[in-house]
Amino acid sequence: MTQALATRCCIVGAGPAGMVLGLLLARAGVPVVVLEKHADFLRDFRGDTVHPSTLQVLHELGLLDAFLQRPHQKVRVLGVSLVGDFPGEEVRATVADFSRLRTRCNFIALMPQWDFLDFLYGEAARYPHFRLLRQTEATGVLEHGGRIAGVQARSGEGPLEVAADLVVACDGRHSVLRAAAGLAVRELGAPIDVLWLRLPRDAGDPASTGGRLGRGRFLVMIDRGDYWQCAFVIPKGGIGALQQRGFAAFQQDVAAVAPFLEARLRQLAGWDDVKLLSVAVDRLERWWRPGLLCIGDAAHAMSPIGGVGINLAVQDAVATANRLAPALADAQGWPAARLDPLLAAVQRRRAWPARVTQAVQVLVQNRVLAPALADRGPAHIHVPLLLRLLDHWPWLQGLPARAVGIGVRPEHLAE
Repeated sequence: MTQALATRCCIVGAGPAGMVLGLLLARAGVPVVVLEKHADFLRDFRGDTVHPSTLQVLHELGLLDAFLQRPHQKVRVLGVSLVGDFPGEEVRATVADFSRLRTRCNFIALMPQWDFLDFLYGEAARYPHFRLLRQTEATGVLEHGGRIAGVQARSGEGPLEVAADLVVACDGRHSVLRAAAGLAVRELGAPIDVLWLRLPRDAGDPASTGGRLGRGRFLVMIDRGDYWQCAFVIPKGGIGALQQRGFAAFQQDVAAVAPFLEARLRQLAGWDDVKLLSVAVDRLERWWRPGLLCIGDAAHAMSPIGGVGINLAVQDAVATANRLAPALADAQGWPAARLDPLLAAVQRRRAWPARVTQAVQVLVQNRVLAPALADRGPAHIHVPLLLRLLDHWPWLQGLPARAVGIGVRPEHLAE
């Protein structure tokens, strides 16, 4: 038997966009139900970077101090090491200096995403209008008179239908709802994939988060306190050829750009200790249909470059709440059709920042990473002009810091 419930707003997906939006709407007095297909927030190798723009939102909510009491690491500088073929042949350059930002928090906070989401849930659960349904997976949409009128879902107790005046899809880059609603996706392409792995951190290791670039190899190392969260970039679809060469060859590739990790790499048992992220960059041409809005990765899947995906999703959620909360909380109950212009307004507000960010990511992928991965010649260290300029005029390091940490058109809570 199909269960049924009704709410003003149904949010599908309890990731950063869904949880921030649920918190903001419940805080405004809007009845909201959030559907999450998993039993908890524990997922490995999710984006764990909370940027200054998101920290500013937490400050405006009065939650920043409580958030920063949770275990985290602060990243104030991002750099890159250019690694040659000979032992000790290495040049380090600073790319972004967040301490130059004139923001309340001039750093990136590194926190496991499950801790971030658990924090948001704890705050949202204080409001009587908020409800999170775990182990409840959206399978489709309910339609009535040409409008999306709710969500079809499956829970541990059987089929479920959630009627809602507004459905917000926050269910990620493989969004079930955007597919069910027939929204067209534009693929921008990505020439790279990423292999995630975790390695212990020693006291004598480099002091900061950053990248390491050598002959045909690029490794990003994120300092997580007692371990390194590592991203080894490979050509798109290159996992098969890499596995054919064998796991030992993969360990050697990583050690070639980070020799100090060589002994620790032998602690990896095999491919089960490595997780593949198939990188995709895409976006919806139209983010909404009557009764439905897509935000976050459901509207625009981002490359991992810059780690900005979480923060764009949070900015989307803030813009959505700013425009929709007053109407959804109206005691008189706006007719559902009157919400549609507000959905279009959210897309107008947030589409441009997403497009600009994706354009930069695609440029870096195609002009920097893809050629670097294809380079198999002798590794003569040559410091690019851009890095030399950043080193010569350190004040320039604030520009990439702003692009990564603040982004295009940051959002603030409506008064």
